[in-house]
Amino acid sequence: MRQNIASGSPWEPVVGYARAVRVGSVIEVAGTTAARGDAVVGEADPYQQTRAALETIEAALREAGATLADVVRTRMFVTDISRWDEYGKAHGEFFRDILPAATMVEVKALIDPRLMVEIEATAIIDR
Repeated sequence: MRQNIASGSPWEPVVGYARAVRVGSVIEVAGTTAARGDAVVGEADPYQQTRAALETIEAALREAGATLADVVRTRMFVTDISRWDEYGKAHGEFFRDILPAATMVEVKALIDPRLMVEIEATAIIDR
């Protein structure tokens, strides 16, 4: 059984993707940013943008029947790796006790120049 979860992002219908997809016990969350319609949460603030993205991921997981505790992998795409500690601080606040495998890589740009971080997550429900 496949469950698609939408977040209402303006890019979802244009690009043809879902915020998250659950197949069986596996949930994949698409690249998630701090975009909220035409606005960006925490513009120019990597910490606030990371928190906003992770809050959206948490909501998608909840809709799919999971929690952050089920996350086994995160991937963070950042536009300025020199600010890794700001992205990392927010990630740590959400995952300090969960400790998923994590990657942070610098990319040239994201879909909106105001965005500084995009995060993917994989969760496995084992219950």
